[in-house]
Amino acid sequence: MPTLSDFSARALDGSEVDLSAYAGQVALVVNTASQCGYASQLPALQKLHDQYGERGFTVLGFPSNQFKQEPLGDDEMGAVCERNFGVSFPMFAQVKVNGKDTHPLYRWLRKQKKGLLGGRINWNFTKFLVDREGNVIGRYSPTTEPDAIVEDIEKALAA
Repeated sequence: MPTLSDFSARALDGSEVDLSAYAGQVALVVNTASQCGYASQLPALQKLHDQYGERGFTVLGFPSNQFKQEPLGDDEMGAVCERNFGVSFPMFAQVKVNGKDTHPLYRWLRKQKKGLLGGRINWNFTKFLVDREGNVIGRYSPTTEPDAIVEDIEKALAA
């Protein structure tokens, strides 16, 4: 069965990143959009990344314009997230999270943990919690504030 380590993604600078670089860490994978109303969650996601990073936790941001809320190019979007929201966790190039051109990572995430309406990503800031072995252990709706995931993150870090 595949794990997070079996995938790769393009970084904001266009280089390919093997996600096995995050093997052994607990990761929160989030589809982001800088112009989404939920972009206000970015500072809280950064806070989690900072608070638990030394214990082996990371947030991985995957921008998507499928909901028409990330019109910026990868370079500009990364700068806006850093400047306006203080984001320093890993951000990747834009991906598709639904449809025939869905990024393989998101095809796998959606298959591992279906949402209330099936596997489809319904909006930006859908979050997937991945354990140290690279398995999806949680899926959270866009309305779930990052602070509400703390208990699950701590359990995954302790396992």
